Amino acid sequence: MNILLSNDDGVYATGINVLYDELKKKYDVTIVAPDRERSASSHSLTIDRPLRVNEIKPNIYSVDGTPTDAVNIAVHSILKTRPDLIISGINYGGNICDDIIYSGTVSAAMEGAIMGIKSIAVSLVVNKGGGYLPKDASLEDDLETSFMKASKFVSNLASVFNESGFSENTLLNVNIPQTIIKKEKNHFEYRITKQGKRYFEDFVVEKIDPRGRKYYWIWGKNIMFDDIKNSDYETVHNGLISITPIHLDMTNYNAMEKLKNIDFSIKE
Repeated sequence: MNILLSNDDGVYATGINVLYDELKKKYDVTIVAPDRERSASSHSLTIDRPLRVNEIKPNIYSVDGTPTDAVNIAVHSILKTRPDLIISGINYGGNICDDIIYSGTVSAAMEGAIMGIKSIAVSLVVNKGGGYLPKDASLEDDLETSFMKASKFVSNLASVFNESGFSENTLLNVNIPQTIIKKEKNHFEYRITKQGKRYFEDFVVEKIDPRGRKYYWIWGKNIMFDDIKNSDYETVHNGLISITPIHLDMTNYNAMEKLKNIDFSIKE
């Protein structure tokens, strides 16, 4: 199996390199990833300037663009053959609920799905006390060890997913809570989930610079979640791996039926 690895944390990030070392034990793997962190870049493409590619070492390339740029350049220019599978990650931090709208990690996998290639987005949820994991969560291993154990699950998932007859228009969004690492060796509990819903109370933070001018940080720390049974948030918060299928067709079919009963014509 030929696997393309990308991410939004950058080509030198721990998660992608630990996963690369694990996957190459069994598969042909190539990394094509942004040359630096491009978190929250969503599905943006760079069309206002040329892109540069740097071969760091055999089978590892950096692109001075977004995760979506990296996947496009990899599939259409760098790789000699079309990959059987695209994996984006392992991301540092969760991508659950509304995160998938902004996530460069998820968007890299989504670009693969758009091309008709089976794709997986993977994130390690390390947000202890930040809302995603309980504040009293027990994290027994250091971060690199957590990535190593998560990589074993991803390696097995890659094999099973590649052999499945799964729809090419759907990607998997996988979130692995760091608390899962305290489980028995090579034993991981997971659940097939739906997308959850979260809110930031202070999404835009306003400050004043030394010259008295306002500036803004777009972020928030007071996070609230809807209580949705079998959601990605509920599953990760309870220490289980969340696997959420995401479909490219974003049409709201229930809304279509309601709209058919509304007359939008101009009244004279």
